[in-house]
Amino acid sequence: MNNSIEQPVTNIFKWFGQSALIKLFMIGVLTLLLLIPSSMIQSLIQERQQRQEEVIGEVSDKWSGSQLLQGPVLVLPYKTMVRTKDNAGKENFSEVISQLFLLPEKLDITGKADPEVLHRGIFDAVVYNSKLTVNGSFGDLELKKSGINPDLILWDKAKVAIGISDLKGLKNNPSVKLGNAVYSAETDFSQSTLFSNNLIVLPDLSAGKSTRLNFSFDLDIRGSSELNFMHLGKSTTVRVNGPWTNPSFTGRYLPEDRKIADSGFDASWKMSYFNRPFPQQWLAKDAALLKVNNDAVFGVKFILPVDQYQKTMRSAKYAILIILLTFVSLFFTEILGGKRVHLLQYVLIGAAMTIYYTLLLAFSEQVGFNIAYLIASVATVLLIGFFIGALLRNRKPALVFSMILTVFYSFIFVIIQLQDLALLFGSVGLFVIIAVMMYLSARIDWTPKPVSEALQPSPDSGLN
Repeated sequence: MNNSIEQPVTNIFKWFGQSALIKLFMIGVLTLLLLIPSSMIQSLIQERQQRQEEVIGEVSDKWSGSQLLQGPVLVLPYKTMVRTKDNAGKENFSEVISQLFLLPEKLDITGKADPEVLHRGIFDAVVYNSKLTVNGSFGDLELKKSGINPDLILWDKAKVAIGISDLKGLKNNPSVKLGNAVYSAETDFSQSTLFSNNLIVLPDLSAGKSTRLNFSFDLDIRGSSELNFMHLGKSTTVRVNGPWTNPSFTGRYLPEDRKIADSGFDASWKMSYFNRPFPQQWLAKDAALLKVNNDAVFGVKFILPVDQYQKTMRSAKYAILIILLTFVSLFFTEILGGKRVHLLQYVLIGAAMTIYYTLLLAFSEQVGFNIAYLIASVATVLLIGFFIGALLRNRKPALVFSMILTVFYSFIFVIIQLQDLALLFGSVGLFVIIAVMMYLSARIDWTPKPVSEALQPSPDSGLN
């Protein structure tokens, strides 16, 4: 009697085990479960990328941070009378010193940057030495527009302010030629600083009482990652060159002319005050304008030729697609070949394809992304190929499956390398893959056996 009950139950389990739809459903569930380790690997890549950024920050802190050159700006103190009332309602007048700021009429900057790569362990950071020459001139004040009495200007208290974002990178003590006199620059730590870090010179303009002055000075500075400038002149021209083949031009303004060759880059900007977010002169109440406004900043960023973490992350984002396509390909292989692959074998193959990305990350930190991709892909394809050959006991389907995996990994590699055509190439490739799978699925009989057939007792079950 027990045999008569067990036989139909066994047939039911056999039907579930051999049903193509049930198997395909389980493969889909397994693919979704593999999203968990895939997301953990992406977190690992982000952690390593964050560590690289920390190392770059540490190197920059010891060498010098990214540099932003601001100025020069002419600052003129002037006296003004302020009327106040005391508690008794009596009016009092007090003298207050305020400031008037004047931007250059013409600002020309030329310079050369010499970047180099510093290594700290397995991480790299780009630093540079730069020599800049700054020339230009200040124009006349428009006192009527400001409503200032010329007699109230303290010409002997004038100063010229130059902003440098990281003074630690200053390699020389610049001398500023203003008019016919030369002044030695010094740091300004007063509360009324115009920029975050200021170099100032203190010319005595009481003899001429004029702001129509030419200026020039040289800067020998070092920094890391970026070299930026601020568009402060009524007419601003900047030209920078250097032996770096991977510059990225940043900020609001792109170079008017730029050349990038194997020997380096050469870029020049030319801008008028119409697209500058500052007036030519303003009063002290608007002095914070330059501190918070980045709309006039532009420059060049020295990026590393290969960012292995960015490419590894892009590759890892395709992990679920590769795993799904591999599982479906293996499913078609076992259905068309008549050989069954246990679900446990699918789990092991999925684990191998997940570990692939940790191999890619580890090797890319040592030998670069391209070679690491080749090593990880060849190792994974060979491992899975030999495993399929051992399961199916047939070299031909194992060879075909290895070729399919090779096509998948090559397809992803090409997409990662492309930029403008990545979407087009990826869409066409996926369309072709879906078309092939539709063709293969048309050759499979998806009609499951009726349950009644599975419940039919065998001839020797004793139920006939």
